[in-house]
Amino acid sequence: MSSTGVQAWTHAALRIVSGFLFFQHGYPKLFGTLPGSAEVEVPRELLTFFGWSGFLEVVGGFLIMMGLFTRPVAFIVAGEMAVAYFWRHAPRDFWPGSNGGELAALYCFVFLFLATAGGGAWSLDALLGRRAERP
Repeated sequence: MSSTGVQAWTHAALRIVSGFLFFQHGYPKLFGTLPGSAEVEVPRELLTFFGWSGFLEVVGGFLIMMGLFTRPVAFIVAGEMAVAYFWRHAPRDFWPGSNGGELAALYCFVFLFLATAGGGAWSLDALLGRRAERP
């Protein structure tokens, strides 16, 4: 496999896995718990910070996983993760390992990468782009 093939595969893997995990990060904020989970939480109201973040994480995670509107969606959720980090984690301590913000910081930078790189060759963005180029 050429380096281009490996890069396309790893780009798709990063996008799909990050989107899937981000989707799962927001699902309990909207629906209370993940399917099959023993612990049940009360879902948050949609018109709260946590409700909006849950919405962004579920919808954004799904769109990123599919590679649809990857650049704008990834930019928006990278911003959400930056806000989450600086609003909720950074006031506790400077270091992400001490303030519980590793995941927010990592998501932020993964999504910044996807915002600049796009969905990659194996995405709905690429598929729709190829269809639009056909005469």
